[in-house]
Amino acid sequence: MAASPASVAESRTHEKYERLIARAKALPPIPTAVAHPCDETSLAGAVEAAEAGMIIPILVGPEENIRAIAEKAGLNIRPYVIVPAEHSHASAAKAVELVRAGKAEVLMKGSLHSDELLREVTSKQTGLRTERRISHVFIMDVPKHPEVLFITDAAVNIAPDLEGKRDIVQNAIDLHLALSAGLDIGPPRVAILSAVETVTPKIPGTIDAAALCKMADRRQITGGILDGPLALDNAISPEAARIKGIKSEVAGRAQILVVPDLEAGNMLAKNLSFLANADAAGIVLGARVPVVLTSRADSIRTRMASCAVAAIYAHSLRQSTAMAAE
Repeated sequence: MAASPASVAESRTHEKYERLIARAKALPPIPTAVAHPCDETSLAGAVEAAEAGMIIPILVGPEENIRAIAEKAGLNIRPYVIVPAEHSHASAAKAVELVRAGKAEVLMKGSLHSDELLREVTSKQTGLRTERRISHVFIMDVPKHPEVLFITDAAVNIAPDLEGKRDIVQNAIDLHLALSAGLDIGPPRVAILSAVETVTPKIPGTIDAAALCKMADRRQITGGILDGPLALDNAISPEAARIKGIKSEVAGRAQILVVPDLEAGNMLAKNLSFLANADAAGIVLGARVPVVLTSRADSIRTRMASCAVAAIYAHSLRQSTAMAAE
């Protein structure tokens, strides 16, 4: 008999996410601008993360609407500041403004569209741009896989060029280093994925993969160990790498999977979610602060893990800023 969706969900384990959440709880809560939390799911996600001690939410949106949703859902929002904004666009702009003013160190999506929030984040005049291109990372808890897998970019950059891929790789490395700080596990192992593991001019992604590896050799990418092109099997399976005769520090043991384009990344992440029962927390990097892009389909555990990742990374950015100022 086939397992029901409920029994499949119940069979999932969350040890990797639990470790992330526990680490975030051990840190001081991070002020977080929550843009337009105008449905029960997004408002509850912010409140739950706050009650777990990971964030201090600043709720940005129509005040009467937010209070009505909280009352209906039985959520206690009395401890939290509400910054009034008329509609979703105004909420996104106001939330970004709070970050620019130094009042928030994390930006969280509420019930507005991701594009609407990211449009404000990437605005040249009033946004949160840095020298880096912004990119998305899925932090995936895959049952029976020994480590968390990072997949990038599956949500923001559609068909990045080589320069864009350099930023995508560096963003993911920086996140991995922040999450693994103090664990003494060495530099993150980064696989640049393609359909094959040889450089083939007919597959442009393999040329980009080889170029990215050489960029790492020349310290244009730092902090990680890169290898590519690698096919997915010989990136994560030691046995597949052995059979193919691929010997490297990354092959068969990759922690970060860099996909050639958004379509490949989106399919890979959803394949793991729906066929391998993985959970997929997500975060956008490359802006002044981490951006949590939650989905209405996310489980409570996934939302909490996304907040945990953002909080830990925000603390890392805070420490880096303090060191640079010394």
